Order: sequence, then C-alpha cells, then structure tokens
Amino acid sequence: MTDFNKSIETLQNLDVSKMYGEDFFLTWEKSDDELQGVWAVADALRALRERNISTKVFDSGLGISLFRDNSTRTRFSFASACNLLGLEVQDLDEGKSQIAHGETVRETANMISFMADVIGIRDDMYIGKGNAYMHEVSDAVKEGHEDGVLEQRPTLVNLQCDIDHPTQIMADAAHIIKEFGGVENLKGKKLAMTWAYSPHLMVNLYPYLKVLSVCSLVLAWKLY
Repeated sequence: MTDFNKSIETLQNLDVSKMYGEDFFLTWEKSDDELQGVWAVADALRALRERNISTKVFDSGLGISLFRDNSTRTRFSFASACNLLGLEVQDLDEGKSQIAHGETVRETANMISFMADVIGIRDDMYIGKGNAYMHEVSDAVKEGHEDGVLEQRPTLVNLQCDIDHPTQIMADAAHIIKEFGGVENLKGKKLAMTWAYSPHLMVNLYPYLKVLSVCSLVLAWKLY
C-alpha cells in the first residue's frame, strides 16, 4: 500500500505555496517542486483511499465540467476527483445554455461559479483557441471575485487544450514514477510514446492536435 506519511513528508519539503488558489493551465508553467507536489498529493490521496479513509475536504460545492470535445477517460477522471474531494459535478452543455443565445463568456463564467470551487475545461479542437478561451474564463471569474460578485474564485483546470493535456501527462508520469520507484530513477531512461488509431479521427486530422497537446510536456522534459 502507498505510504501516506512518506507522501506528506515529501510535500513538506517542497515549495508549493504559489499553487493555492491558482489555475493549472500548462504543465511547463509549474516549477519542479510544484509538479512533484501534485504527485505527492496524489500519492497521499491514494493512500487514504486504499485504507477506506474519507478524503472529502468540501461539505458542499460544485465542480463544473465543460467539454467542447468528446472525452471518456478525462471526463470520468475529473468527475471521480470531484467526488473524492466532496464536490458535486455539474456538466455545462453550451447547446442548452444561454450561450446559444449570445451570452458572453464573462456572463456565463460568473453565473456558473456561484457555488463552484473548480472549473475543468476541454477545448482542443482548434489551434490558438482552446488555451486562450480558458484564460478568458479565468479572467472573468477573477474579475467577478474582485468585484464582489463571487464569494470565492473557482480554480480552473485544463482538461486538454490545443497545446497541452496536463491531467493526462501528469497521470501518465505518476504511473511511470511509481513503477520505477521514484522520479530519480527515470534519469537516463528512454521513453516511447504511441497513439491509438481511429478511422474517424484520421478523417478530420484530429490526431495532429492530439499529438501536439499530449506530447508537448514530454518533449519539454526531454529538452530540459
């Protein structure tokens, strides 16, 4: 079983002070300590879950999910994470909202955020659009909080944009680190990345975008 105390000890030795209340847009924007902090918290949550100890830190609240593209693993992972922490997931269907009638991003972002502690967004279909949209939502709720419209500012998590897929690559890396017994044991290792084939996806050239967003961090690590 996962060593809970070791995870907490690891976390205490890392500088993650700037992560509280901040968004997670791009993996390479985070420091080494912050990335390792995410993995340490994940290990701690795993340890509690393995021992059937509650991991809920919220008594109420919403986790808003907005998927502008299809998803199975990320959608259910986000829902599981929200449930694990005590949040209820609410999916935003843009086609059934006032967005379809011309409501602005600023209006929508603030409206859905009154009881929200986190907003997860997937917007990966068009290069130059997805990450920019996430920043627009983040700026809107930040302004709403500063103006007193929102009691709290929900954190935004990138569930895949046009240039990065941080939740997947962080989960993949966490598994590899666990299998090799520590991140220090990955030094000098060769990493091969493959993608699943889908005739439908090949028709609309989507694999190009998927390759771009999924492997970007791995390439950044390699270059670093």
